[in-house]
Amino acid sequence: MKQLTRIYGILVILLCISTSLFAQMSDEQILQDIRNYSNAGMTQEQIYLELTKKGVTVDQIQRLKERYDNRQELATPASAGVMQEAEHTPEVVVPRERREEELIPQEDRIFGQDFFSTHNLTFEPNMNMPTPANYILGPGDEVIIDIWGNSELNVRYTIAPDGHITVPGLGRIQLSGMRVDQATAHLRNAFSSIYSDLDSPEPRTFLAISVGNVRTIRVNVMGEVVAPGTYTLSSFASAFHALYAAGGINRIGSLRTIRVFRAGKTEAVIDIYEYLMHGNNAGDITLRDGDIIKVDPYGVLAQITGEVKRPMWYEMKENETLDDLIRFAGGFRGEAYKENVQLHRKGTSEMEVYTVNALQFPDFRMHDGDQITVGNILTRFANRVAIEGAVMRPGSYAIGDNIRSVGDLVKMAQGPREDAFLSRALLYREKADLTPIVESVDLEALLNNRIPDVPLRKNDSLFVPSVISLLDNFTVYVGGEVRAPGTYAYADNMSIEDVIVQAGGLRESASTARIDVYRRIKKPESTTVSDVTGEAFSFSLKNGLIISGDKSFTLEPFDEVFVRRSPGYEPQQNVSIEGEVLFGGQYAKLTKDERLSSLVNRAGGLTQSAYPKGARLQRQLTEEEQRRTREALLAKTLLESDTVIAGDSLMKRDSALVDDLDLRYQYVGIDLEKALKKPGSEDDIVLQEGDVLFVPIYNPTVKISGGVLYPNMVAYNKEKNLDDYVKMAGGYSRLAMKGKAFVIYMNGQVATGRRAKIEPGCEIVVPEKPESQPISLPQILGISNSIATLGLIITNLIK
Repeated sequence: MKQLTRIYGILVILLCISTSLFAQMSDEQILQDIRNYSNAGMTQEQIYLELTKKGVTVDQIQRLKERYDNRQELATPASAGVMQEAEHTPEVVVPRERREEELIPQEDRIFGQDFFSTHNLTFEPNMNMPTPANYILGPGDEVIIDIWGNSELNVRYTIAPDGHITVPGLGRIQLSGMRVDQATAHLRNAFSSIYSDLDSPEPRTFLAISVGNVRTIRVNVMGEVVAPGTYTLSSFASAFHALYAAGGINRIGSLRTIRVFRAGKTEAVIDIYEYLMHGNNAGDITLRDGDIIKVDPYGVLAQITGEVKRPMWYEMKENETLDDLIRFAGGFRGEAYKENVQLHRKGTSEMEVYTVNALQFPDFRMHDGDQITVGNILTRFANRVAIEGAVMRPGSYAIGDNIRSVGDLVKMAQGPREDAFLSRALLYREKADLTPIVESVDLEALLNNRIPDVPLRKNDSLFVPSVISLLDNFTVYVGGEVRAPGTYAYADNMSIEDVIVQAGGLRESASTARIDVYRRIKKPESTTVSDVTGEAFSFSLKNGLIISGDKSFTLEPFDEVFVRRSPGYEPQQNVSIEGEVLFGGQYAKLTKDERLSSLVNRAGGLTQSAYPKGARLQRQLTEEEQRRTREALLAKTLLESDTVIAGDSLMKRDSALVDDLDLRYQYVGIDLEKALKKPGSEDDIVLQEGDVLFVPIYNPTVKISGGVLYPNMVAYNKEKNLDDYVKMAGGYSRLAMKGKAFVIYMNGQVATGRRAKIEPGCEIVVPEKPESQPISLPQILGISNSIATLGLIITNLIK
């Protein structure tokens, strides 16, 4: 049944793999292939890979899984043959996935428990190395006999089950049970009857043997392993390889007492800790056919945590002590308190606690379930003092022969800095109950021996203040027409020129005729409130130097310096003209009040095909104008909406729609024809930065859109009015709002009413009223409920 468990494991792994479909294999063929691969000396991982390459279908794997999972079916006579085959089928151990133990915190794991479950340690024997001289031959080994020199011969023989090989001319030669070196001497003696100079004092013919295909052996792994059973392994396999094939030691298995039985006697006792701790693999013996590996349950498990290098559970032998446990854990960490440890032990009816001091470590025996905790040393210092502030080398120092007093500590810190305020240093120290206390020390008098020195105690901290740190963080501000306006650190004797240089110098737009300095009022001795809140000073500069005002003027802390903008500085303001002019493009304004007519004249005038009455002006809006326009559009959208607002969802929707509009530009309705006839008139408006004037070509068409039956574009006829053009578009539609029709002219102006004048290039727009929607049943019920609720409220109010 154990072999059936192994087959079941193989089938479960195969079930999880999707492979391409190759030739269909029968159930018996799968079992036969496993047996053949094992007899050929293939490793278990190689067998696993070969089976997956066969392309066994998922349906077949599922059928085999159910077949071997149903123990009653396997017990029937019809399946006796299959069961017999399964009992002789070697187990295939697939590559290990991440085991559950790896998810457990380290301190809760058992040291060495996962030793045989790692991916990188298979302990698989090396089949490519020369055959060791102490290798013992047995049935199934292939012996290669190589003779060279005066005679040459190379033959291969497989040792028969009864232990011999048959050599033509020599007969049966017994080799089973011999070491390789013994078999070499035995064959040399046998072949000397054919090759006489093999045994001569000065041989000229030589003989050597090696092992080709090695035999397989069957060993039993029993006890506390993951998958106990019988395993077919290479004759080179060791005990560790057999344990790996069995999945390793389980949770209750012993790592210290693993016995190998051979011919009914104990051949070896393996201690995994010897290998893990010292690299001693003497117990990892080479196995022989019929060996039994027995893993007993553990005897004593003890845990050690805290300040050790490898906190875990460890298996202990009867004669091992707490000292050994600490050694297993890698020893103490640097922060460990080594004088004693705390031990929790399971008593007869309740837990017990012990404090074990360091002298007891070598003799203190461990019990199963013991838990040791190693504490850490205290974080406070037994001999530390500190000095901070205005000294050359602030930091922590040790009380000792060289440092006993405050004077010694200051000297060890290489003395006070030049900015030190020595009249009042602060000595922070602890009272007997550890509450803090501070004492002031006249350090100048102490260093000059005018007062007695102060003895130090542990954890004392001396603070030497700085004259600079006792002052405010003095700054000055520079603003206006400088390249880097901002706040800058104040320094004594700082002038206006100095701070302007620090701010990157003057901008091109700066005025050197007016620089203002504002100073705050500071009267610390005052006892009354003053109406004066500040002082102001004005200066002018030339070549970076003051030429008016107090030339010896220096700044004080928190002064504010403002460089004014020159009234004579004016950057270019560009406007553009496009369309039907001789020289279109961008022009810089020559005067602040330059108008439309001036721009057209500078562009060479209009072309013959220009239509000045349809000219329009595009104006760039400022950020403030864009904000006001956006708010106006949003308010208009909300007012015109006939939808009930649910929360703020409608407002968010309308706001998003308005945000999508390009509000950077706006058209200004103009009459260029009148502006050119009367320059300087109200129609000849003043241009602004970014304006673009479009002069179109004459367009003898009229566009009709909106609530008409056939919106289109027709030729202009000065004899026709708005209704005539609407008729040319099929007439008004059913939803047309006839009284609200309006006309949009090419210059951006709008005229309303059916009597609006029609001009070339204009567009007639007839608005439409929205389609009325019938009231649905849910809406009727909602209105009824609202009326009923309102009536109930009124009734209650009357009562």
